[in-house]
Amino acid sequence: MISGFATPEGTKQFAQNSGVNQDNFKEFENLTLSNIGIGTYLGDPDTRTDELVSGAVKQSILSGVNVIDTAINYRSQKAERSVGKAISELIQENKISRDQIFVSTKNGYVTNDADVQLGFWEYVKEEYTQKGVVKEGDITSGYHCMTPAYLSDQLDRSLKNLDLECVDLMYLHNAVEGQIKDVSREQFLQNLQTVFELYEQKRDEGKIKFYGMATWECFRVSTDNPQYLSLEDTVNMAKKVGGENHGFKFIQLPFNLYYDQALLGKTQTIQNNPVSVLESATRLGIGVFTSVPLMQGRLLQPGVMPEFSDLKPSMRALQFIRSSPGVIAPLVGQKSAEHVSENLEVMKIPPYSDEEFLSLVKKLTS
Repeated sequence: MISGFATPEGTKQFAQNSGVNQDNFKEFENLTLSNIGIGTYLGDPDTRTDELVSGAVKQSILSGVNVIDTAINYRSQKAERSVGKAISELIQENKISRDQIFVSTKNGYVTNDADVQLGFWEYVKEEYTQKGVVKEGDITSGYHCMTPAYLSDQLDRSLKNLDLECVDLMYLHNAVEGQIKDVSREQFLQNLQTVFELYEQKRDEGKIKFYGMATWECFRVSTDNPQYLSLEDTVNMAKKVGGENHGFKFIQLPFNLYYDQALLGKTQTIQNNPVSVLESATRLGIGVFTSVPLMQGRLLQPGVMPEFSDLKPSMRALQFIRSSPGVIAPLVGQKSAEHVSENLEVMKIPPYSDEEFLSLVKKLTS
């Protein structure tokens, strides 16, 4: 397994050697991270898709992207293996070193293994139930489990899939969304604290560097929504568990020109003042990665997105997101070499300045 993790020196060297505009990197937690990342969500769990994903990850890294995002349940563990294969090959070819790239994955959803010829529940029974990893009542109706035993098991599987000794960022995956229909809010918060305790332990063991929450609804909905979660309270929980040097440093949520709540909706509070989740994250020292930047291609249809900057639709979508204050990078799902090249054209130009972005938002919302 490959040792190491992203470091300030390594990521800075990556940026300097990338050949892309240096404005396309952002510093966070002393790491230099590309303001475009590659996501690995969609695709069939087959060998052909494995090859496409590995190829896209390699091409993205060689094009100046050092943020790679995956999850154990993506393509039933095969997405992680495709990412691991790409990273291993680039390291073996001396094209990158482990300390130059930032790798995140997620756990929480119950997953099978597409490389094991068992049905979903057969796999769950054989790998989890019979081995005492999960017991009756641990799995919610949303196919979600956030017990320490299960998350610990999943982390070890993720590290093996990725061929890494340490992952830079482990997200708890859609925790509120996957749990709140089945447990009380009080019980959920108690369980969340237990997970943070586990993740801090895994940091001490050197298996993860940071942890966070990959979400869909909870930080974007209003306070009266059952799925609502306060980011300020969550950070305070992490401080309670891990002290001022806690590892809860990142969140992920959907954000694009259609899903604009992260920027325009005042769904969070800081010291009882209503603010957007992006402003809340900035003030709390939390880095934000965003999902579905192209709405799985739907935003690229003619006439869907507003016209600005004389950019093609994919570049317009990515330019808007990565220029938003508080966002480190949108995570783009891309498999074909053609799509990687097209999406990463945006790395040839700088993001908007704060003034340009504010002017654009005023234009789009007027």
